[in-house]
Amino acid sequence: MSRPTQAVILAGGEGTRLRPLTLTRAKPVVPLLNRPFLAYQLALLREHGVTDVILACSYRVDDVQAALGDGHALGTRLRYVVEREPLGTGGGVRNAADLVEGTVVVLNGDVLTDADLTGMRAFHGARGSRTTILLTRVADPAAYGLVETAADGRLLRFREKPAPGEPRTTDTINAGIYLIDAALLRRMPAGRPVSIEREFFPALVADGVPCHGWLGPGAYWRDIGSIAAYREAQVDLLEHRVRTPLAPPGVARDGSWREDSARVAATACVAPPAVVGARVVLEAGARVGPRAVVGAGSRIGAGATVEGAVVWENVDVGPGAALRDCVVATGCRIGAHAEVGPGVVLEAGAVVAAGATVAR
Repeated sequence: MSRPTQAVILAGGEGTRLRPLTLTRAKPVVPLLNRPFLAYQLALLREHGVTDVILACSYRVDDVQAALGDGHALGTRLRYVVEREPLGTGGGVRNAADLVEGTVVVLNGDVLTDADLTGMRAFHGARGSRTTILLTRVADPAAYGLVETAADGRLLRFREKPAPGEPRTTDTINAGIYLIDAALLRRMPAGRPVSIEREFFPALVADGVPCHGWLGPGAYWRDIGSIAAYREAQVDLLEHRVRTPLAPPGVARDGSWREDSARVAATACVAPPAVVGARVVLEAGARVGPRAVVGAGSRIGAGATVEGAVVWENVDVGPGAALRDCVVATGCRIGAHAEVGPGVVLEAGAVVAAGATVAR
């Protein structure tokens, strides 16, 4: 079997668990270290020789196209298949069926991973599989559907999220990356919502189609679909827990990254690891980091502190304010000496009055 050269990314979800961030930006392009999230998936695919990618989109498609374009800047040929109405994880792939052939990589558009896709492909070929699912182990599988396999990796059954107290026969879950024979995609009905996890895969197993699960050894994996996971993914990238060929934008300086157009006062401090974006202004005595990201065009006022926080573009942080372990969306205004605490998420354009405290 030849190695796959095409991929489909399921990028149609509304990102309800990431609200309010996704009220003004599509989930697939929320920023991670000032890059759109899907840039990391595209870099992973490119690293394993896959450069022809179809995005199955339905929500805020203009956001995705504005952020990624035709993929040329990311070394990828990018095409878009737009759903008029959301068609679920299976329906999105089915829409792209006429554009792909051979073995196709399919990815959920909210998974940050450094999985060895080449190793997965080798397993897929050695088993004569027509569908292989990347599996990962989690400490608490209560929030996920479980996948049971035989000793050789053959898929046996899929189980819904276990109820409290229900015995668990496995701790392996579907990690949202698949190798699928393109011909199988046409088994899914066109034009209606289909679940690839609850309908398509179980039907293949029931029909005796060779299907396997592959447990990627030592791979990093995180579903970024919740606010907490989104912020933690940024920290994981900053602390090099994820292997990625995609460095943060800017120039590496003493364990942090800073765009050349950023203006940092002589008495301001960037404590590593941190990322300071284009045209950012750090005024006298301001401190950014550790584990902080500041988006393009933002201003951190004199004596202000941004620690463990993710700050999007064009945010204005007043003098003496403090942001810790929070997420601040585009265009927010934080008044002088205000405090924004751990776990807080400020929606785009929010205003925090001077001296106010915002706690979760």
